[in-house]
Amino acid sequence: MVIKREERDRERIDAVLQILRKQAPLTLKQEKFCNDACVERFLKSKGDNVKRAAKQLRACLSWRDAIGTEHLMADEFSAELSEGVAYVAGHDDEARPVLVFRIKQDYQKFHSQKLYVRLLVFTLEVAIASMPRFVNQFVLIFDASQFRSGSAFLNLLMTTLKVLTDFYPCRLHKVFVIDPPSLFSYLWKGVRPFVDLSPSTAMVSSSDYADDATDGDDSFAAYPRAASLRFEPRQPRSAAGTPVGSSTRFAFTVSHHFDSLKPWYLSTTPSTSSASAAADSSPALVSPANARSMSFASPGARSSSAIRSLPPTPCRRTPRPSFLQSPAAYFRRERKGDEEGDAFRGYVRVYRRPYDEVGYRSRMRPPLGGLVSIVSPPTRRRHVIFPQRF
Repeated sequence: MVIKREERDRERIDAVLQILRKQAPLTLKQEKFCNDACVERFLKSKGDNVKRAAKQLRACLSWRDAIGTEHLMADEFSAELSEGVAYVAGHDDEARPVLVFRIKQDYQKFHSQKLYVRLLVFTLEVAIASMPRFVNQFVLIFDASQFRSGSAFLNLLMTTLKVLTDFYPCRLHKVFVIDPPSLFSYLWKGVRPFVDLSPSTAMVSSSDYADDATDGDDSFAAYPRAASLRFEPRQPRSAAGTPVGSSTRFAFTVSHHFDSLKPWYLSTTPSTSSASAAADSSPALVSPANARSMSFASPGARSSSAIRSLPPTPCRRTPRPSFLQSPAAYFRRERKGDEEGDAFRGYVRVYRRPYDEVGYRSRMRPPLGGLVSIVSPPTRRRHVIFPQRF
């Protein structure tokens, strides 16, 4: 069965190439572009229809010649590269390139739609050139937080999806739209049934991932203001010049750092006087709400019975997100597992990575890199031109 399927796919690929050669002879660059993997993607997008796939592939070849994809270079987009408007941020766990677009709303006032399409095609070509073997898809992340108009961002997104549908079929894995404008959700609901790539498009709110760590380090301990409120399970050791106070139940340490929210923190200490009270008591009974009051209470009030008699802290219900604060979270459907949120969680680290122009240019293969190259200052000082003496 597998051999018959491979033979059938081979026949369809040859049929598409034969139709293209009958219409017009293919150049060397077009022959290189129309490889087996490319023809298979066009066949898959058209439901294995040979004639429709050949028609779309011919339109793609004409469009690439008209836009001049073979002559796109980084020198044309020097301003965009310096500001980080569109770039390849890295690769995900499946080795797919991740493209990040941080376009402002004022960009459309000074640049035409044709210039944006050229920038989009250039970024896509850089991503495709950086793909490893057996990888043929990429991921797009649109940062829409700098857009105020929902219709303006919808026009930009529809242009991108149309280019991907017509000229880069089966190349897109997922599109994440972060913090879209307020009215974009209403407009997207009306246009979504007519967009082919709508199932691959997801809206995400950045407030849902505010506590996610960007790196492998402990982000909670990295901030002294948050670290000063941590409860330690053991008695703190006294450092040089740091006063430490202790009681039968608690120990507190005073810090001289001005960047901390509270210059003291509490820690539980085992009681040696009464072993039964230490066995019955639990550090979980101490909460941030009653820690300060218990630390300055009398010894009788700090007994185990007094701690147990404390009423439990009522759990406040999280308020519903406001429409103006996070439109994406307001219109998001509550589903089991939150598939869209879990899918974007693996790209938070790549999305928050700082933009590095030198690193991005290093991923460009000739001729995409252009003639202008960024070199390090030590390397630049070596090339010194001495004046000639006559």
